[in-house]
Amino acid sequence: MGRKDSVWSLGEGQLPEDLDKPIDTPPLSTLLIEKPQGGSITVGEDITFVAKVEAKDLLRKPTIKWFKGKWMDLASKTGKHLQLKETFDRFTKIHTFEMHIIKAKDNYAGNYRCEVTYKDKFDSCAFDLEVKEVEQMSQNVDIRSAFKRSSEGQEDAGELDFSGLLKHREPKQEEAPDVDVWEILKSARPDEYEKIAFNYGITDLRGLLKRLKKTKKEEKKSEAFAKKLDPAYQVDKGGKIRFVVDLADPTVELKWYKNGQEIRPTPKYVKYIFEHKGTQRIMIVNNCVLNDDAAYSVSAGDEKCTTELFVKELPVKIVKDIEAVKTTVNERIELECEVSEEGAQVKWMKNGVEVPTGVRSRYRVKSEGTKHWLIIDDASKDDTGTYSLMATGGTTEARVQVDLKPLKILQDLQNVTVMLGQPLKLHCEINPGNVPGRWYRNGQLIQPNDRINILHRAKNHRLEIESSSIHDSGDYTFVPEGYTQSLCAKIHVIDPPKVHLDSLNVPDNTVVIVAGTKLRLEIPISGEPAPRVVWMKGERVILDSGNRVRAETFADQTCFTIEVTEREDTGNYKIVLQNEAGEDTGSVRVKVVDIPDPPEAPLVPAVGGDWCSMTWDPPLYDGGSPILGYFIERKKKQSSRWMRLNFDLNKEATFEPKKMIEGVPYEVRVFAVNAIGVSKPSEPSKAFVPLAVTSEPTMLVVDDVTDTTVTMKWRPPETIGAAGLDGYLVEYCVEGTDDWIVANKGLTEKTKYTITGLPPESKILVRVRAINAAGASTPRTLQHSILVKEVIEPPKIRIPRHLKQTCIRRVGEAVNLVVPFMGKPRPKVSWLKEGTAIDPTHVSIRNTECDSIIFIRKADRNHSGKYEMTVKVENHEDTAIIDIQIVDLPGPPQYVKIEEVWGENVALDWTPPKDNGNAPITGYTIQKADKKTMEWYTCVEHYHRTCITISELVVGNEYYFRIYSENMCGLSECATQTKDSALIVKEGMNLKNPEYTDHDFKEPPKFTQPLINTFAIAGYNATLNCSVRANPRPKVIWMKNKIAIIDDPRYRMFSNQGVCSLEIRKPNPYDGGTYSCKAINDLGEAQVECKLEVKGGFTFYELMQRGVPLHLIDKYMNEAKNVEAEK
Repeated sequence: MGRKDSVWSLGEGQLPEDLDKPIDTPPLSTLLIEKPQGGSITVGEDITFVAKVEAKDLLRKPTIKWFKGKWMDLASKTGKHLQLKETFDRFTKIHTFEMHIIKAKDNYAGNYRCEVTYKDKFDSCAFDLEVKEVEQMSQNVDIRSAFKRSSEGQEDAGELDFSGLLKHREPKQEEAPDVDVWEILKSARPDEYEKIAFNYGITDLRGLLKRLKKTKKEEKKSEAFAKKLDPAYQVDKGGKIRFVVDLADPTVELKWYKNGQEIRPTPKYVKYIFEHKGTQRIMIVNNCVLNDDAAYSVSAGDEKCTTELFVKELPVKIVKDIEAVKTTVNERIELECEVSEEGAQVKWMKNGVEVPTGVRSRYRVKSEGTKHWLIIDDASKDDTGTYSLMATGGTTEARVQVDLKPLKILQDLQNVTVMLGQPLKLHCEINPGNVPGRWYRNGQLIQPNDRINILHRAKNHRLEIESSSIHDSGDYTFVPEGYTQSLCAKIHVIDPPKVHLDSLNVPDNTVVIVAGTKLRLEIPISGEPAPRVVWMKGERVILDSGNRVRAETFADQTCFTIEVTEREDTGNYKIVLQNEAGEDTGSVRVKVVDIPDPPEAPLVPAVGGDWCSMTWDPPLYDGGSPILGYFIERKKKQSSRWMRLNFDLNKEATFEPKKMIEGVPYEVRVFAVNAIGVSKPSEPSKAFVPLAVTSEPTMLVVDDVTDTTVTMKWRPPETIGAAGLDGYLVEYCVEGTDDWIVANKGLTEKTKYTITGLPPESKILVRVRAINAAGASTPRTLQHSILVKEVIEPPKIRIPRHLKQTCIRRVGEAVNLVVPFMGKPRPKVSWLKEGTAIDPTHVSIRNTECDSIIFIRKADRNHSGKYEMTVKVENHEDTAIIDIQIVDLPGPPQYVKIEEVWGENVALDWTPPKDNGNAPITGYTIQKADKKTMEWYTCVEHYHRTCITISELVVGNEYYFRIYSENMCGLSECATQTKDSALIVKEGMNLKNPEYTDHDFKEPPKFTQPLINTFAIAGYNATLNCSVRANPRPKVIWMKNKIAIIDDPRYRMFSNQGVCSLEIRKPNPYDGGTYSCKAINDLGEAQVECKLEVKGGFTFYELMQRGVPLHLIDKYMNEAKNVEAEK
């Protein structure tokens, strides 16, 4: 039995008899839709290789790499001579990859490869680059030579070239020992690299170190391989090579690849042999050929290691050299050479350049066994040169000399004169007949084209021109190739003058020019000899010496120039050409266009609240170009800044400016625009002021109807505008007619009007208009007709919600109750208090048509009670009861005594106050004071019982106690104090306190800082300040016009350390008046006052919008008038 750790298998390969046949490698994928093609260039030329990839099925851009040889990645070589470019066409979905080689050198020749990868797809393409005129080089096929610089000290030093190493080499007599420089460098120290490179002839040390650094980076510890493949292997052609890897895990599945294609084991071929020895895996490649020169890789699980195999071909030697040849033109030349190996690849060179051997080439190459021939069937003088054959093991060369035969002129060229456009023929005959020649005109080589035909048949040489031109005139020469002799003739072409106006490329030969710019017309002319040119406008001849307008003539054109064009330059210009062959004329029309004249001043026929309508006439002169539209500007009359109103051209001669400020005078102006530009502005319009009529009156209702009158009332318009409101116009018409009758001859300022003189029992429609300086507003019309007949309406009292409950007021406050009612005719109103008539000296009653007002200027507790209101209309009546309760501060408790003292506690007891202030007692406030200081401190607030125990008193102190009563109005003005004091003593000790006489700090109120007259701005908070000194602490009362300010949310009162402040929140003119501050205590009282004037008040309409009652508005208006009268 064989060993388990040694397993032999056969890999996929070729039979021994097929080893020399090329191997067909199937394509891996079809990523490349266009592959780069090989090419041939000479030294110094540029070439581009293009590869295209279709991206319709790709989610991202594929990866492309360009290689030279087997492993040299060209991405690191981009620079002056190599550029890589990538583009993507979004419409065709095609990626285009280009490699540009610029100013190629001889060492750029060789094999190149393009590889494209996308995820698991792979595609590649190889192509060759041939660079002609390469200087001969002598190099060794050694990996060390790859790192020798191609040209020391030049710009492209450091370029790598492997394929070029096989060219132009000569065999060396001594072979260098086989030394692995890679292994030496890997084991050497960095300071020895330069010495090793010098010893082994490596001049590109930098490139070698980059390669070594990359190799070292790749040599990281592998989990699958204990030992990887070497970076490169080299084998002679026909030999065999072993690839050995050592696995860390022998159970891992191993796969071998060649150029990315898996090598599968098969028993039919013996090309690849696989061996397993323990953890070693070996692949043997037998009978290596050039096709085996490739990149090999082996994968173990997810890891992979790669290497490259270089197949070294044995040199082919020259056995028989080429012999020199000397012959004449048109003879056959055959060069023969013999080499040491059959089927060897050789190159034929001429003067160091490879001889082309394509299908259309003059050169033919033939080989039989070891013999090779280069055949030239029809020799020419250009075939003279040094011919060489280059093999891998040597080069042979020989000189080929081709001489000319003597020249005989059988027919010379003849001078010819021809008309322009006529055919032209030149003919000559020479011997030998197969000698080509070249035609020259005035020393310039003539190339055949569509018009010129050059013929050569045997001895005859012809030059034929189908249609002669002026440029065909001159001296013609025919020079036989290879000879110093030449044939000459003169050709003369004549042509009548002609002006070519079609070169202007303008319709009807009309040139349009903008005024103020320079006009220069260059019109080609022809004629042989050169014609005389004359420019004319009408009968006036334009000279070439003019300053602004001049005409100049040159050899092939005439030039007409106007330095600064003007409107007067418009017209027809005539051109006259004359020479010996004839005469020609032409006409050019010049049209000078300019910006239009400004339009006339615009008119403003209609004006609104924030708009106006304007019209204008087009300008008298449109500048020679149609008016395209207009720009409109406006400005305030007092301003100098114009504002553009339209950015798109206005096509019509009307416009409606908007968004103007009502009441401000404006002016407008217009610009005309044509294709040339914008005109100057027109004169401003007359100043106008935008004014708007008010909106229609609101809430038009019937207030009262009698047998002959109708009373209407309404609210002011919501929008009044800058024009203000002058008054109202009331109109009516009888139902069924359209004849509206004005009820008031003059405008009424009130919002109520009574229409009189109406026929009884007629039906009328009523409408109201608001009038101001802008005109009458839209009428507000009553929706239904009104019957002119008085109707009895039973009375009904509409008690406000807050009066359905008890109306509570404090003593001293004003009581002002408004009770509305309904009824027609005007009801009679009466009031009773507790069933008795009301004394008008104590309570004021004021009745109107729709409500009754009960007013008490200073309420007293006697005013409390139930008030009965009765409203009567004939036999109908309605009653309502209003309960008014006047409350005041309560009195103090009747009696306070100390019930018991124990430890740190005192028990107090008291009786409720005799006077509760006409309101229930809500609680009590208990205070204590040390007998030494008599400073009172609150112990308990809002206490509901009439007995309490005060605890946590200080031992050794003697305390007095006092109690305040409290109801809804507040605490009682004074408190009831205990007659006796409570001494807190420590048990078992008696403390005798010394007696002291207390200083009396009491004093009546006195104002140390009075109030100051103040001006306030309506809508902004105002504050009145003063300071008072008093002991005990006084009660501070603020008054307006001698009426106390109580519970008014528009006022806030502060008192801190004797400083008293009154804040009036957002005052209006109604808040103006005399304000007083009064301070009261037990010892007396003091008072200060000041005047407050509020500027910037509200209008009647604004007060109505704020919801201020009508009686307050009337009061405010009356006070405002009185203030103005006093001023």
